Amino acid sequence: MALTLPLVMTTQFASAQPLTIERIFSDPGLAGKAPVKLKFSPDGSRVTYLQGKVEDYDRYDLWEYNLKDNTNRVLVDSEQLFSGTESLSDEEKARRERQRIFGKGILEYTWSKDGKALLFPLNGDLYYYSLLDGKSKKLTNTPEFETDARFSPKGHFVSFIREQNLYALNIASGQEIKLTQDGGGAIKNGMAEFVAQEEMGRMTGYWWAGDESKVAFTRVDESPVAEAIRNEIYAEEVKLFNQRYPFTGTANVDIQLGVVSISDQNIEWIDLGKDKDIYLTRAKWLNDSQTLSYQWQDRAQQKLELRFYNSKTKQQKVAVTETSNTWINLHNDLRFLKDNKHFIWASERDGFKHLYLYRNNGQLVRQITQGDWIVDDIKGVDEKSGIVYFAGRVDSPLESHLYQTSLFKKGSIKRITEQGSYHGIVMADDNKTFIDSFSSVNQPTSVALRKNNGEFITWLEQNKLDETHPLTPYLADLALPEYGTLAAKDGQTLHYRLFKPNNLVKGKKYPVIVNVYGGPHAQRVTNSWRSKNLYFQYMAQQGYVIFQLDNRGSYNRGKKFEDAIYKHLGVVEVEDQITGVEYLRSLDFVDANRIGIYGHSYGGYMALMTMFKAGDYFQAGVSGAPVTDWALYDTHYTERYLGHPETNAKGYEASAVFPYADQLKGPLLIYHGMADDNVLFTHATKMFKVLQDQVKPFEMMTYPGSKHSLRGKQVQTHLHQTISNFFDKSFKQ
Repeated sequence: MALTLPLVMTTQFASAQPLTIERIFSDPGLAGKAPVKLKFSPDGSRVTYLQGKVEDYDRYDLWEYNLKDNTNRVLVDSEQLFSGTESLSDEEKARRERQRIFGKGILEYTWSKDGKALLFPLNGDLYYYSLLDGKSKKLTNTPEFETDARFSPKGHFVSFIREQNLYALNIASGQEIKLTQDGGGAIKNGMAEFVAQEEMGRMTGYWWAGDESKVAFTRVDESPVAEAIRNEIYAEEVKLFNQRYPFTGTANVDIQLGVVSISDQNIEWIDLGKDKDIYLTRAKWLNDSQTLSYQWQDRAQQKLELRFYNSKTKQQKVAVTETSNTWINLHNDLRFLKDNKHFIWASERDGFKHLYLYRNNGQLVRQITQGDWIVDDIKGVDEKSGIVYFAGRVDSPLESHLYQTSLFKKGSIKRITEQGSYHGIVMADDNKTFIDSFSSVNQPTSVALRKNNGEFITWLEQNKLDETHPLTPYLADLALPEYGTLAAKDGQTLHYRLFKPNNLVKGKKYPVIVNVYGGPHAQRVTNSWRSKNLYFQYMAQQGYVIFQLDNRGSYNRGKKFEDAIYKHLGVVEVEDQITGVEYLRSLDFVDANRIGIYGHSYGGYMALMTMFKAGDYFQAGVSGAPVTDWALYDTHYTERYLGHPETNAKGYEASAVFPYADQLKGPLLIYHGMADDNVLFTHATKMFKVLQDQVKPFEMMTYPGSKHSLRGKQVQTHLHQTISNFFDKSFKQ
């Protein structure tokens, strides 16, 4: 499958500089200008985005492309708002870790409804920036931290969380309204609990009604969740936290859903039912500002109800019910139409994620999309023209494209974006234009503005690989990976990607590093730019073959492909990686006695499982921040795939790595951040102890103060040098 675009400029810059690990993680970033958080301004006159400074790619400013004068410029310099090192609350640090946000300067921003102002959270306070005079002012200036801030729908208020209570600030008068009163300790108002942030993708706990008369919010009581003492080990100190962590099989938070009035702060509580051991996964107001939709999920995650609550009559009904014999994946594809009669809903009920049109009374009108491929998400709805725009994988699971199809009646599907790249799409509110962020495996992200038929309007960031681009000196030596497919034992198709050293010497055998993730909700084999691939390019230049295969259980292939892991983790995933190695052994340039494996998080778990259970196939392994004991992981993630420990005790035992540790044969390196609050450092220490008790030699590298993602240029440089040295030593390169 020849999916990659030809690398430009390679003939002009034929003599490449050697790529080094130090250069991969230093400034300026080799991906070039890679804007993020792209948005249209409300009036459509600007496209705004965050972009790192040339001298420090971790510090972000707000940029704009002004459609009136066709100019890119810095709109707000982060240093003008706040310079220096930010002081963040522990809650905000955890929230950013859940969002995978890392950096300095402007990391979040919100437009006012009229497009005349912007809101920035910085250093625990809120900044209001007026585009009329180009000046900023502090909306809050308190010793407490304000988080999860946003404009109200009409722009009259700014809402935020302070000390676990929900506030609204009247912009015109400066008056603060405290909407909840009892936040503190175990009570959190308007805040998303741990599993909502980490596992459900719900980063907030409050939702404005469109007319600004009221706000729906969650009241979370964490007291049922057992406290565990978690340590974070830093270079000069050890911090101990009494953290309420919902280990699988234990109690979750008690959650309530309320509606608070802005005028008098009166709260109405919604009846969520007799069963209190449930999840509240989503909430969203209908356009009438009277009806609140919320998604109720049972503890087993095999039932999901879309419920409508009428705040005027206090009545509610179930509009849609989804059930599964395994689990139900959550999504954000609920779109209420402006006609106030219909909504669009996504479901995997036929085995693939597709879109369905419903009436507001819960009556199904039609299935909008169908086929053995998935919809990624809804991008826009043009009711007048009867068109729905969506991102999906109609043509290939390896590329996401923008498509359009008929909304109200049966029609064909039309692809709008060009094949050969992976596309991230932001549609304008009027659906007439869209922002197209596209890349391919060796082509960093470019950003264009296009008409809704795909016609090019202008570059927002061409990111051209010319003589000024930081990647250009290294282009000639970048390998173009090969793509292909293999058959799993049950006949399903497995996609792989292979990076080979350039100019293979005939008859020479090369070592292999199998890079794996292998877990749910992730996909590694795509035709898209990923900065991590620069490390694999480096290793290919050092004489390694890099192999990636998305095993059963991974994402974007449909529910049947995922369901193979239900109730038993680390079985079919290992089988499929063995299938990959059997293919590698058939290649005349692969040394079958020097095949290693490397992964992080679930990939770290996979590295351990393959080293323990398939030591004849994998001769060396690097396991990063691994889950080792699923009893130590959280409820929502673990029970989704393994069920409750009381009903699947054998599955939990068999899915842990410890029963197989005595089968370790080859060299093993385990690394872990010592302040990891996601996959706790305890996972690693338990593994260390088991291997030591079994007198199994292994290596370890720990990173004081590092969280799960091990952020930071120095940490990443050291980590990748450590991994490289380990494989060099293991395979005597």
